[in-house]
Amino acid sequence: MSAIRKLIAVWAAKAASVAGRIVGKKSSSSPGVLALKICPDLISLLAKNVTKGVIVTCGTNGKTTTNNLLNSSLKKYGFTTVCNTLGANMVGGIATAFAQACNIFGTFKADYAVLEVDEASARRVFKHIKPNYMLITNLFRDQLDRYGEIDITVDLLNEAIDMADGVKLILNGDDPLTARFGEGRDAVYFGISEQVLPPSDETKEGRFCLKCGEEQEYNYFHYSQLGDYYCPHCGNKRPEIDFAATDVDLSESMKFTVRGKRIDVSYRGFYNIYNILAVYAALNTIGVKTDNFNEILSDYKPQIGRMELIPMGGKPFILNLAKNPAGFNQAIQTVLLDKRPKDVIVAINDLANDGRDVSWLWDVDFDKLAEANMKQLITTGIRMYDISLRFKYADVKFDLITEDMKFALSRCFNNKDAEVCYVLVNYTALYPTQTAMLEYQKEVGAALPPSESDGNGGALSAG
Repeated sequence: MSAIRKLIAVWAAKAASVAGRIVGKKSSSSPGVLALKICPDLISLLAKNVTKGVIVTCGTNGKTTTNNLLNSSLKKYGFTTVCNTLGANMVGGIATAFAQACNIFGTFKADYAVLEVDEASARRVFKHIKPNYMLITNLFRDQLDRYGEIDITVDLLNEAIDMADGVKLILNGDDPLTARFGEGRDAVYFGISEQVLPPSDETKEGRFCLKCGEEQEYNYFHYSQLGDYYCPHCGNKRPEIDFAATDVDLSESMKFTVRGKRIDVSYRGFYNIYNILAVYAALNTIGVKTDNFNEILSDYKPQIGRMELIPMGGKPFILNLAKNPAGFNQAIQTVLLDKRPKDVIVAINDLANDGRDVSWLWDVDFDKLAEANMKQLITTGIRMYDISLRFKYADVKFDLITEDMKFALSRCFNNKDAEVCYVLVNYTALYPTQTAMLEYQKEVGAALPPSESDGNGGALSAG
């Protein structure tokens, strides 16, 4: 009977996915929800088709990029995978990914399952499937009305790790909140082992020692709470790093060395070092030889809104998703590193998937945009007046408030004083903004000069 239920559930999920696409929906989660109603143990049944292991990626920022880059790398190295590439990272999304991988007989074969998992949902997911490897990118404050404070997320992840008894952890050692999961467990750590960015007064999310509660200090500091931390009171400190980035050079392309291997890629954003390190650490921990890793990085195409280049009539427009203070601060840092005269559009929504509470805007260092050589700053989105007020108190002049994204894009396209435009958006603003950008691109053309279109032309994201 379970075999029949499984087959019906797979067919139902596939039919629901087709129906969703016909009406213009991604259908990345709802088909799996339907399938689980028919066959509640669908994931555990289909997981038997994975032969080498299940790799899970959790964390606040960068998990979609890290998960998909890891999946792409494994496929380039010749392995077969099943992956929730669209980022539907709760139980329904996992079920959809497995059902979509099946043939008409309700089965598939894969070497690895490569799964992005929402940190608050990991306990529910692990009731269906047990990971062999678990990668955690970082933990930042995110959507307070959904997750609460960070310590709640830490407790949820600790429970999930205990459920996945014997899982191999791959952790960001520069993040005290993430590194703590490795204590007494089987873990390896990745991190950046030198000062790279100029000293910053950015608010540290987890600045108090997790062992004694006193404020910890840093030998050097990257952003948010990431860096070489130590507690002068109890001696708690950053763990020994197994996969350390050194000799970092951001002057042109992004270059750094890890375990004697020189990484050189055309990505934007300092935070991408962490994304790449996480994947490199995971591949080596699994036992995959990382030959041709630079070529694999160059071939990878980022997901929508990960510093996505959408050229318009010869002018580069760069779309980037940022969902919380840490993500926005890193997006701002990327804007600052680009010395060209530029326009900036910021779109903020407050729909359910964004989190209704937008007080986090006051934790973003928007004042730094005053140093960004901006020619125009335009605000939009459902909460356009909130973000405009935030700029007012940051003493950053904005030029236009508008509900019309295409009008904002046209203003920037026609501004001859700016050479590039950055479009920074939060979650539910992402897809409508990309749609507006692609529609406007059809009107004005897409050509870029060769110097801008060489190489990847895009980047990975902190989001």
